[in-house]
Amino acid sequence: MINFNIAQWRAWAPGLESVDDWQAWSRQPVVPPVSDAAPDVSFLPAMQRRRLSRLARMAFSVAWPLAEGRPDLPLVFISRHGETPRTFEILKDLAADQPLSPTQFSLSVHNAVIGLWSIMRGETSEMTALAATGDGLEHGMLEAAALLNEGTPAVLLVITEEQPPSVYAPWVDDVPFPYAVGLLLTRGDDWQLQLSSPTKPLPGSDWPHALDLLRTLLGNQLTCQHAWKNRLWTWQRNR
Repeated sequence: MINFNIAQWRAWAPGLESVDDWQAWSRQPVVPPVSDAAPDVSFLPAMQRRRLSRLARMAFSVAWPLAEGRPDLPLVFISRHGETPRTFEILKDLAADQPLSPTQFSLSVHNAVIGLWSIMRGETSEMTALAATGDGLEHGMLEAAALLNEGTPAVLLVITEEQPPSVYAPWVDDVPFPYAVGLLLTRGDDWQLQLSSPTKPLPGSDWPHALDLLRTLLGNQLTCQHAWKNRLWTWQRNR
């Protein structure tokens, strides 16, 4: 079991940007219309913005405000599928015997987002990029808790998923729409997360774990549970 506080949060998805937007969604969650919209990252210079995919823009849009005024803030970045659209374009070029772009390749790797974050913010604190399964959020929380236990005052956790290309639809069905959630975590006992092993398989969540947790935060619920394979994660709000 781990204990922590969620000091602040931010989230973004197409058509869901403000707290009021997410509050309405949490009361009646639906898949928003398909959109090519991307978050506003005008706080970055134009030259830097051009390098960012929508996945990276989503991550920056929720993380940057949470990191303001907090130098040396460790970052835990989580994405199960990562830069799948960018990787797919590279694979298409390979199949067509086209030359590959070194820049596109370097930006397609899983830790590209935290590399760009480090460069653009001049940040040299510890950063981790995780590619876990359906309970990547919880694995990221374990990583963040370890940093807090080592004495770090706060940790920034960001989880984001992009809509994979349609060709992946038979295999990837856990991204109902593009989204990003950022959590500023601090030491404390407001929340606890506990892992258990149920004796029989449990149904999974209707929504990705990060969005389900967001509904819990907005609804002032005391608990929520996330099941994945033989793991059951219980989130408990203590105040």
